[in-house]
Amino acid sequence: MSQKEKNGHANGVMVVKSNSNGQLNLTDGKTEMKKSVGLFSGTALIVGTMIGSGIFISPKGVLEGTGSVAFSLIIWVACGLVSMLGALAYAELGTCVPRSGGEHAYLMYTFGSGKRRFGTVVAFMFDWVGMLIIRPIQFSVMTLSLGTYIAKPFFPNCTDPPLYVVKMFTVLAMLLLAAVNIHSVKLATNLQNVTTVTKLIAICIITLGGLVKICSGDTENITSGFDDTRKDPSLIAIAFYNGLWAYDGWNNLNFITEELKEPEKNLPRSILIGIPLTTIAYFLANVGYFAVMSKEEVLLSHAVAVTWSSYMLGVMSWVMPVFVVLSCLGSANGSLFATGRLCFAAARDNHFPKILSFIQVKRLTPMASILFTVIISMITLIPGDISTLIDFYSFCIWIAYGTTVASLLVLRYTEPKLNRPYKVPLFIPIFVLIMSIYLVVSPIIQTGRITFFYAILFVFSGLFVYIPFIYYNFKVPFLDVFYRRLQILFQLVPPQLT
Repeated sequence: MSQKEKNGHANGVMVVKSNSNGQLNLTDGKTEMKKSVGLFSGTALIVGTMIGSGIFISPKGVLEGTGSVAFSLIIWVACGLVSMLGALAYAELGTCVPRSGGEHAYLMYTFGSGKRRFGTVVAFMFDWVGMLIIRPIQFSVMTLSLGTYIAKPFFPNCTDPPLYVVKMFTVLAMLLLAAVNIHSVKLATNLQNVTTVTKLIAICIITLGGLVKICSGDTENITSGFDDTRKDPSLIAIAFYNGLWAYDGWNNLNFITEELKEPEKNLPRSILIGIPLTTIAYFLANVGYFAVMSKEEVLLSHAVAVTWSSYMLGVMSWVMPVFVVLSCLGSANGSLFATGRLCFAAARDNHFPKILSFIQVKRLTPMASILFTVIISMITLIPGDISTLIDFYSFCIWIAYGTTVASLLVLRYTEPKLNRPYKVPLFIPIFVLIMSIYLVVSPIIQTGRITFFYAILFVFSGLFVYIPFIYYNFKVPFLDVFYRRLQILFQLVPPQLT
């Protein structure tokens, strides 16, 4: 047995690869995921993940916090600007640390290299929260919206379909998307491209309908301007939170940097195209809504786009629910695609079981990490109160964003000569860091809800896993044998074998 093979067995894994007959053999081959995502697909991933169910189902959260049409539109644009600045800061990190995994890769490089071994705890804490709270909840909420709209036609006389039916369709949607992402990167990106186009078509329909209404002289709703504008800072903060939730997903392309063609060019280009396009789409969609519906009707509607279509499309109103389903499908697909890469990167750096970084040898996809993500997401469906999970998500994600942007500032100081193909002005990461602090501290001060303290406790509970299993490298007996069985069963190999 070669030294490499011995090392593989010592680490509890086998170096395996399929031969021409599809059999698994020990080999010295090299296996890695292909660079198959170009500028168009990268832009589609950003736009397709950001434009989800929110803009079609219930944009009323922003209106509730602002009270007026004009201020609501300003908040939508402001949220787009904040997302843009955050994404540009991430673009610098993604081009100077060109590894998949997004925040994990940047925190590992900044705090976990060289003699700063314990600094890996920062990256691990993000992985701990990211893989067990942030990313699974994001995927679950997106697929729950999808499951709700699929279930509705089966219960035409019910306002809301039975929850168990919705969750059944949600699980089926999760399994379908898992199969797509495991089958091939090309199939997943093609699905993302198609659903992104359908979302933009839907927004164009809403916008054109609103313009027709305005041109016909019916401008009473849209011209109400700043009437009834709220001045309560806590309510405005809630409006901002709702808007930023709709924009979330702007960082997903950073999770797949190693699969992006020419990342030093296509990462910032995709951001500079995708986020302004999404901002314009959100602004125009809201103009379309307010041109047709009054503020009271928007606030009462649980599915604004569907209500809008009943007013404007008549017998063709069934088209809009189809667009909403496709929109949810595309967002969930983009979320799973990116989350699988986060899990892959975290496991590759020994923050999760090593087998989660293994690649399916025939399809060159991170099969193990995708399956793990879907399983955890299914578990998050068990609690009945999804709003609590969303609170956990929003709170934790801005801790992650703030910490990651802080790492950019640390690198500017510790490694000023680091190659930076794309570099942002210093005020951008400073501004995003200040916004992150505000969005983490503000809900605690303004609401005093104990939910956020539970979130903090969960973040630090990761130390009980990190210290024994990561820092001291404690091994659980019999797990190595189990992992080898899974390797053989699913034909999994470690990445980048040399």
